Amino acid sequence: MKGLEELRKEIDRIDTEILRLLNERAKTAVEIGKIKKDEKMAAHVPHREREVYERLEKENKGPFPNEALRVVFREIMSASLSLEQPLRVAYLGPKATFTHLACMKQFGVFANYIPVNSIKEVFAEVERGRADYGVVPIENSTEGVVNHTLDMFVDSNLKITAEIQQEVSHHLLSVSGVMEDIKCVYSHPHAIAQCLGWIEKNLVRIPVVEVSSTARAAEMCTEDPAAAAIASDLAAQLYGLKIIKNHIEDYTNNFTRFLVIAKNHVQKSGKDKTSVMFSVKDKVGALYSCLKIFTENGINLTKIESRPSRKKAWEYIFFVDLEGHIEDEKITKALEGLEPQCVFLKVLGSYPVGE
Repeated sequence: MKGLEELRKEIDRIDTEILRLLNERAKTAVEIGKIKKDEKMAAHVPHREREVYERLEKENKGPFPNEALRVVFREIMSASLSLEQPLRVAYLGPKATFTHLACMKQFGVFANYIPVNSIKEVFAEVERGRADYGVVPIENSTEGVVNHTLDMFVDSNLKITAEIQQEVSHHLLSVSGVMEDIKCVYSHPHAIAQCLGWIEKNLVRIPVVEVSSTARAAEMCTEDPAAAAIASDLAAQLYGLKIIKNHIEDYTNNFTRFLVIAKNHVQKSGKDKTSVMFSVKDKVGALYSCLKIFTENGINLTKIESRPSRKKAWEYIFFVDLEGHIEDEKITKALEGLEPQCVFLKVLGSYPVGE
């Protein structure tokens, strides 16, 4: 049996070999980047990243967990891409929000993140070429759909290239990390609502004040040692705060779904979703006729939402998520059958199903 010092030397040897291989991989990635640039290809290829994850997870014999494997290789690819040109990602700011957290989950820490003040600005940054991608919230498992994001797709030509499922978990943070020091608590209204049961039970007679974001709440704590914030663990890291209590949300399995938007389509990954929007003609059974087309083609609908068109009173636009990719024959056939039934029809994008 090997002793502690011998095992530590073995770890050092392995780490040195990992470092050598990382640099070898980075050099190869740079060469690939040069070829892509010469051939005017996109530097970032989302379906290729997914292929890497899935191949490695299948080959992994453990004990290193697949969940950690994905995190490690996300950062390796993010760092390699930054050697060519860091991805520019616009998102609904400020930093340390759950949108920021979702961005890092998708693109890693080496991307260049651009916080903006509204969902409309996220679209504008990508449309004007100041960002390669945009990340916007589309729905929360407890709060429902984000209508403003849906409305933006009506006039925008940007495509959905990915979705991110981000768990929303709230923590009570402060400078000292001591409950007895708290005189006031700050947070965003949604976060307060999602933690209301815990607040009423544990923060009796302590005022809870609404602010513009969970990140702003964390920032305010740095200026006031008697203040606490309800925010994410990322906010704790970025603002140097201590966690008083973990996971104070009232309901577990609280997720927000985010969409990644860009100018280009993405290729099939093998497990995809397609989002479309359409407006039906004003006649009896119009929506039924449209939905029937999907059933006849064996297509599963995972979501349907309606929004006023804002162009004509009582005219609605329907947003639908379908299982499959636009290149799949049954999807193409269904959309060809759907088009004559609609006032207008628009494909928002086909993209890999979020993990």
